[in-house]
Amino acid sequence: MAKILIAGAGGAPSEGVIYSLLKNPNNEVIGMGSEPTDLILSLAKKKYFVPYANEPEYKDSLLKILNLEKPDLVHFQNDLEIYHASLIRDEIISTGAKVFMPEHSVIDTCVHKHKSYLAFLDAGVKVPRNIEINNVKDLRLAFKELADDNGKIWLRASSIGGGGKGALPTSDFSLAKAWIDHYAGWGDFVAAEMLTARTVTWLSIWNQGKLVVAQARARQGWTHGNRAISGVTGVTKVGATVSDEAVTEIAMNSVMAVSGKPHGIFGVDMAYDKNGVPNPTEINISRFFTTVRFFTEAGINFPEIFKSIALNQQYATPENLVNPLDTSLLWVRGMDVAPRLVTAETIRTEILFL
Repeated sequence: MAKILIAGAGGAPSEGVIYSLLKNPNNEVIGMGSEPTDLILSLAKKKYFVPYANEPEYKDSLLKILNLEKPDLVHFQNDLEIYHASLIRDEIISTGAKVFMPEHSVIDTCVHKHKSYLAFLDAGVKVPRNIEINNVKDLRLAFKELADDNGKIWLRASSIGGGGKGALPTSDFSLAKAWIDHYAGWGDFVAAEMLTARTVTWLSIWNQGKLVVAQARARQGWTHGNRAISGVTGVTKVGATVSDEAVTEIAMNSVMAVSGKPHGIFGVDMAYDKNGVPNPTEINISRFFTTVRFFTEAGINFPEIFKSIALNQQYATPENLVNPLDTSLLWVRGMDVAPRLVTAETIRTEILFL
């Protein structure tokens, strides 16, 4: 029996992990989170409320739960909590709980997008040019040097946060300035050359520098993307398994750019440029993406492998460590409906097209 404490319980990113872990009846999952109305929805056996990770009371609340429940492993599923928990990892480990994370410097690089951009650039990985926006002069420079044929640049916040935080594609200088003003984002925002809407993610688990398993997944649209000014919500509508040597090579190079000895979870998000080359936009560090249940249902249980490595348990890995899943699989999601694992043939068979 293994007892695992999962943070962010009730939220979609964590519930995919909890669902996957509960596929093994020998796992007991305890949940904690900062939103009671999320927690109440969790599959976790017990559910504890904790303050947000950047609040002063968070540390004492977390350690109290750890000392009370004595879990074998604790895992975090959002950048803010990963960052702050990493800072107190020695105190977490002192309670007897294990963590499976890279060193804090790697986490710091990955949760701050401009730092990871600089790491990619230094390693020779192809990335769209970025400019830090510290003042209006920088913003004017960005429009002058980064704009595409339509005059557009891509703005986003560099600080900790997912879901396309602060993202805005625009050709309007006044709108861009007002947008940064609204977010109080001077010194935090970066501007970048525009990439295409075509994206792919490469999820991987590493153990002391050795790749354990990796699988690529293309994204076919964002849920409610038409309701976000950027078109990006961070919530995949349809995921599709893919296998592409170029994606694998670029993802591997991106991981090595931020860590000489990768350890834990590295999820490389990439967007294709106009020449069809995947460019890394960020690495989701030490956490699984929201649709990790996709891979579990398809036959590769990443959270179970992760847990087994962390607790020195036996685990099975596929014969092919990279892209072991069939490339015909689709994971279809919607709001308040159960997701489905299907193929294009399933859609053609079940739906009537007149």
